[in-house]
Amino acid sequence: MGLHLKEGDDDLAENHEINVTPFIDVMLVLLIIFMVAAPLATVDIKVDLPASTAKPAPRPEKPVFLSVKADQRLYLGEEPVTVEALGPTLDARTHNKKDTTIFFQADKGVDYGDLMSVMDALRAAGYLKVGLVGLETAAKK
Repeated sequence: MGLHLKEGDDDLAENHEINVTPFIDVMLVLLIIFMVAAPLATVDIKVDLPASTAKPAPRPEKPVFLSVKADQRLYLGEEPVTVEALGPTLDARTHNKKDTTIFFQADKGVDYGDLMSVMDALRAAGYLKVGLVGLETAAKK
């Protein structure tokens, strides 16, 4: 009980116990949101991707894929693009909607520095929603 009533006295004792039920509810909702919000998709450009055991999310109606091949060539969909032309090309493809999720995939052999330079170009162009793409594999026991 939260209160203890004394007979004949109008003062109520305070309850000093912490109610953790709302905290647990919020944590479970956040867990579900993060499990559902990780989109996985594929495109027709052949890239040697690292494997992932996450469950795939549904594919958007018209996804925008940005691919980096092992030889550091950059593709937007199936069309080659340079890092310098990435911003204007994305603006044309997304009709200047900066909140569009860009699905980004890179070959296993791509240097981390090269990968980060493409991510910096995306951020400089104003595209902050980036979904990383990987291959599905069976979960290891």
